[in-house]
Amino acid sequence: MRCFFDPRQLAHAPTMELHNGGFVPYAETPARAEAVLAALGPVEGAVDHGEAPLRAVHDEAYLAFLWSAHKDWRAAGRAGDASGYAWPIVRRRPLALDRIDAKLGAYSFDASSPIAEGTWGGAYWSAQTALTALDAVLVGERAAFALCRPPGHHAGRDYLGGYCHLNNAAIAAEAATTAGRRVAILDVDYHHGNGTQDLFYERGDVFFASIHADPRTDYPYFWGHADERGEGAGEGATLNLPLPRGAGLAEYLPALERALAAIAGFGADLLVISYGADTWAGDPISFFKLETPDYAVMAARIASLGLPGLVVMEGGYAVDALGPNVAAFLEGLA
Repeated sequence: MRCFFDPRQLAHAPTMELHNGGFVPYAETPARAEAVLAALGPVEGAVDHGEAPLRAVHDEAYLAFLWSAHKDWRAAGRAGDASGYAWPIVRRRPLALDRIDAKLGAYSFDASSPIAEGTWGGAYWSAQTALTALDAVLVGERAAFALCRPPGHHAGRDYLGGYCHLNNAAIAAEAATTAGRRVAILDVDYHHGNGTQDLFYERGDVFFASIHADPRTDYPYFWGHADERGEGAGEGATLNLPLPRGAGLAEYLPALERALAAIAGFGADLLVISYGADTWAGDPISFFKLETPDYAVMAARIASLGLPGLVVMEGGYAVDALGPNVAAFLEGLA
C-alpha cells in the first residue's frame, strides 16, 4: 500500500493544553507521526494542490483566521500558543471582530486545540497529504494511507476543536465527489467525527457512518447520538453507532457490520476511512478495549466491501503502540 506524509506537518507543535484550570502536556504531538513513520517503511511526500480544495470545505474567513491567528496573538502581546476562552453559545451571528481573543472563540468549540506558530503549515500539509493519497486512489490504487497530523475530523466549516484545524477526510471526500465518485466516509476513531458529520449533514451525495464512544459519556458530548441521521437532502445519509466504554472486538464487530451494510446500500464506489487508533485498550485518553491484532480483523472486514479506499489518520495517543496499531490496520486492509 502506498503511504504518504509530508515532514512539514511536524511544524505543528503546541506545548500545553488547559485541563481543570491548569495545564497538562499536549497529547497530539509530532512524536505520534514519528512513531507511525518508524513502522511504515518508505513514504511518499505530498503534492501541493493549493487552497481551492480547502475552500471547497472550509469558510474562507475561517481559513484566513487560521493563517493569521498566531501572528495576531503575538501582535497583541500574548505569549505561548493562541487559545480561546469565551464562546458564543447563544445568538451566534457574524460580527466584525477585531480582537484575537474574540476570533478564537468565534472559530472554535473548545480550548483543547491551541494554535502554535507552525499550526497553519502543519494543518495545510496534513490536508495536502490526504489529497495526494486520494490522487493515488483515483488513478487506480486499491488503497492508500495518508499519515495526517494534526488530525481533522472534529473541524467543521468554520471552527476548530479536538486537536483538529482542517478536516482532512472531508477535504478528500469533497475532492473525490467533485471527481465524480460516490463517496462514503467511515469514521472508526474513538471519538465521534462531529466536524465531518456537520459538513455533510444536509447532503445526500456523501454517506457518513461513525462507530465511536457514546457521547453521553465521552467527548464531543453534544454530537454523535444515534438519533442523528441527517437533515433535508441528507436525511438517512448519516449513521451513528455509539458504543459504551469498555467495548472490545466482540461489541465492535456487529456495529462495524451495520456500518458496512449501510455503505453498501448507499452504493458508494470510494471509501474514505477516518482511522483512529485511540480505540486501543491502552490509549491514555480513551476507553475501548481493542487489541493490536483486532485492527487487522477490522480492516479485513472493511476490505470485504471491495471498494477502493483512502485511509486518513485521525487519533491515537499511546505513542509507543501507535506504529504497530496502524501497521496492523493497513496490513488487514491490504
